[in-house]
Amino acid sequence: MSWEVVALVTAVAVPFVTAVAIFALGEQRDTARSAVNLTGASVTAVAVLATARSALTSAPDAYAGVGIPLLDIGFALRADLLGVVFAVVAGVLWLITTVYAIGYMSHSSDRARFFGFFSVCVGSAIGIALSANLLTFFIFYETLTLATYPLVVHAGTPAALSGGRTYLKYALPAGGALAVGVVWLNLLAGPVEFAAGGALDPALATTHPVSLVAIFALLMLGLGVKAALFPLHGWLPAAMVAPAPVSSLLHAVAVVKAGVFGIARVVLEVYGPLGSQLGLTQVLAMLAGFTIIFGSVRALMQDDLKKRLAFSTVAQLSYITLGVALASPIAVAGGIAHLAHHAAMKITMFFTAGAVADEVKAYRVSELDGLGRRMPITMTAFSLAAIGIVGVPPVAGFTSKWLLGVGAVEAGVGWVVVVLGASSVLNAAYFFPIIHRAWFRAPRREWAAGPEPGRPEGDLRMVVPIVITALIGLAMGVFAGTGLSPASVAQTVAGWGFRW
Repeated sequence: MSWEVVALVTAVAVPFVTAVAIFALGEQRDTARSAVNLTGASVTAVAVLATARSALTSAPDAYAGVGIPLLDIGFALRADLLGVVFAVVAGVLWLITTVYAIGYMSHSSDRARFFGFFSVCVGSAIGIALSANLLTFFIFYETLTLATYPLVVHAGTPAALSGGRTYLKYALPAGGALAVGVVWLNLLAGPVEFAAGGALDPALATTHPVSLVAIFALLMLGLGVKAALFPLHGWLPAAMVAPAPVSSLLHAVAVVKAGVFGIARVVLEVYGPLGSQLGLTQVLAMLAGFTIIFGSVRALMQDDLKKRLAFSTVAQLSYITLGVALASPIAVAGGIAHLAHHAAMKITMFFTAGAVADEVKAYRVSELDGLGRRMPITMTAFSLAAIGIVGVPPVAGFTSKWLLGVGAVEAGVGWVVVVLGASSVLNAAYFFPIIHRAWFRAPRREWAAGPEPGRPEGDLRMVVPIVITALIGLAMGVFAGTGLSPASVAQTVAGWGFRW
């Protein structure tokens, strides 16, 4: 077995092994559980980076892959470039989030359950990223759906249980729709292996056009819930009752990115040109454009900080969907790059929301006056991520929007440029007031005494990850033109040589 295959299997398997070990250790063995958490996350991060190296140095027809005997259903993994973009995002940010979560959850109960299911979710996300075919993807996708529920309801409060019920009301019917679509497509076209340019026979557009349209609708329904496409977005703000590490990794990275990643797989590597030929991607692009504006307007209306971030995520996810739906190589690259860019910027902001709630018990935008003087490092990181989301250079968000805009012009779809411009204005309208409150208003009276001695910002296990992810978001923008950046890798995936 080659090192490439070992890295591939390790990247997917280790989070599940970590989960089993955490459940076995139980609630009382805190030190051992933390050691297992950090070890598992570290090994996974190394494995996904090794897998990425394998994909970057391999020809498309020579990607590392492995079939795993599992009920003879064609269960298989493969390390292609599109998959490793998502796998690296999930694996590396899991390590950073683990450090944050150990600090955030240090005084909470049921930590074994929390970290166990947390590991299952990350393993499922990496499995989604590295699936070689649609059926394997579906298995990991539904595992992620089920493993997320205990995290959403972790607090056990009425609000948490209500959020969990809302999540299941959306997720379970969506899973059923996805299952029907996957089975139907396999019956129609045989086993569907992901392939650059599309896996389906072009002749199917002539022989079974109605079936292809219906299957596409089912797949988008199943994937659109996690991708938070309108009107399937309602679960995401409701799930913000979950602990901050859940909101950070799972609702800014793993869960929601699984949805848009699945849309990218279906559009680019299942349907390919058939999607445009049947008019499907055009409809998807318009729905994504509407969701961008809708989510941005709803974010503007929220005083609760996490809900403002949640509706911002609804809008930002659709940048990715819009990019892959436009069928322009440059726009596709912008969408794929935004999968990584948004993850780094938005996880920084969710980290901040959790740190602020933990340290000063502030949960609303209207409560953040003068916070920059009380928590300067934390709010500097937040401000950097916020201007990145708005699209101010050189932070990564600018690169995504630039590629999407250029791709839209190339494709002759002018309305997309209008949507991107309007979205940036709305982004500024709901993020800049937070920055203004934090830095340019007098601190709240209860903060006048200052922080605890020796604890200027809060628990370092929370502050350091916030700084790291903010710097990652900046570096992705500053070094967007280098060969290993998400933007450059996305250009390769889209088949267009990136040039500044």
